[in-house]
Amino acid sequence: MEQILEHIPVLLGAGLVAGFLAGLLGIGGGIVTIPVLVLVYKKMGVPTEWLMHVAIATSLTIIIATNSSSVWAHHRKRSVDWSIVKGWWLMVAAGAVMGSFFAKGLKTTELVYFFATLAAFVAIKMILPFDRWKLGKELPQGLYRFLGPSCIGFFSAVMGIGGGSFSVPYMTLYSVPIHRAVGTASLIGLVISVSGGLGYLVGGWNVEGMPLGMVGFIHLPSALVVAVAAVFMAPFGAKVAHRLPKAALSIIFGIFLIVATAKLINAV
Repeated sequence: MEQILEHIPVLLGAGLVAGFLAGLLGIGGGIVTIPVLVLVYKKMGVPTEWLMHVAIATSLTIIIATNSSSVWAHHRKRSVDWSIVKGWWLMVAAGAVMGSFFAKGLKTTELVYFFATLAAFVAIKMILPFDRWKLGKELPQGLYRFLGPSCIGFFSAVMGIGGGSFSVPYMTLYSVPIHRAVGTASLIGLVISVSGGLGYLVGGWNVEGMPLGMVGFIHLPSALVVAVAAVFMAPFGAKVAHRLPKAALSIIFGIFLIVATAKLINAV
């Protein structure tokens, strides 16, 4: 328990920032919390080869809490497209489980570079105006409908995020209105976090040399601290979102993400 106590201020700070940005920009907290979690777990003595695995698994667990409240809010506003969810959830879940087991076979340094590559994509998406780009008037049908959701689940689980950074632009590229895409992505993110989290729980069950509080690759005490702070702060971010220009905020977040990722690479 003493291991986690000295890191509570940092974890609370990460949760507050992640929750605020989640409410502000509709971005899952994993992209923010993972660099912080890696630094904390390194000081706690988590074996180097499992640093990213623990950070990613714990991040997905945190997202279960943050997305649950988000899903309810979007459902009340009728911004969740249940037809998309019904068509996607199984493929997304399968992709997330496969992603979690794929990640176990990677070294921490490989996961860091994988995370950095996908984080760069997210940063570019935030900085450049992709909202007007369109690939079609409706989501792909036939065999092609399996590809997008499966890839979203897979890469989100490997990266430890809720998938909104991938699913929202994917849906909007196929003419799904932005508010419906964001609301639907919150529920898709819940599917990813539960499925991917279970995969990491099973995959890390017999790993030795871990600190107290571990369940598989998930560090429950830190997950609880960050989740409480994030859930508390998300509504404030949502309020601010209606008062400030999102274009400028997206650019700021994109730059922040590049800096945070660079620090993560340097730390590992």
